[in-house]
Amino acid sequence: MSRIAIITGASSGLGVEFYKEIQKEALDEIWIIARREGRLNEIASQYGKIKTRVISMDITLSENVKSLKELFEAEKPDIRFFVNNAGFGVVGNLDEADYVKQGQMVDLNVKALTELSVIALPFMSRGSYLINTCSIASFVPNARMTVYSSTKAYVMSFTRALRYELRKKKINVTAVCPGPMSTEFLNVAGIEKGVSKTFDTLPYCNPAKTARGGIKAAKRGRCVYTPRGFYKFYRVLAKVVPASFLMGAAKV
Repeated sequence: MSRIAIITGASSGLGVEFYKEIQKEALDEIWIIARREGRLNEIASQYGKIKTRVISMDITLSENVKSLKELFEAEKPDIRFFVNNAGFGVVGNLDEADYVKQGQMVDLNVKALTELSVIALPFMSRGSYLINTCSIASFVPNARMTVYSSTKAYVMSFTRALRYELRKKKINVTAVCPGPMSTEFLNVAGIEKGVSKTFDTLPYCNPAKTARGGIKAAKRGRCVYTPRGFYKFYRVLAKVVPASFLMGAAKV
């Protein structure tokens, strides 16, 4: 039985850093998943030190999730790490937004993450780790990123509840909650310099350090990992200060 890791959203940004970092683990193979096959092949060729399987698919499509489930059932892998990293956000007032794009955000950030977790869990066992890329947006709702912050609040609740369910099986579930990072996420979200005063002034997280810290946190049995002292303080603050007060400061 092959010991594998699976990373979604592996074609750029934090996903690439998870791929690079997770190769330090005792694994037989890594499966990297994203829509851009050419980009995945480039990453595997450039950074791959152990056997890597490129899986090009849109994980928001039910037929693709079904195909992945059938692949699990056929190969019966020993999934040691499953990293739900795929996701995106969009900035803007909801009454001016493209409803299709908002729905796609829910499909990827919530629906796909949920379905993939469900099909992976039967192939995870004691000492396995499920890592969900979350966000500081899960701590307090962000105006002008209403749907995005709501999807990340779901990811946080999902992580906490599932971790509790799996405690007897010794499978840990961790939410990795970074602040802004210089990745493709910002371009997709439409966040360029000058668009958001908040994003222009916030300290940025390093994707490589975030991936490294997230994996270490998962292995230490932690539920939530937040890089940088600034955001650790914000996370504590969000527990004691009314959300209505912090939302003004968190406005994008």
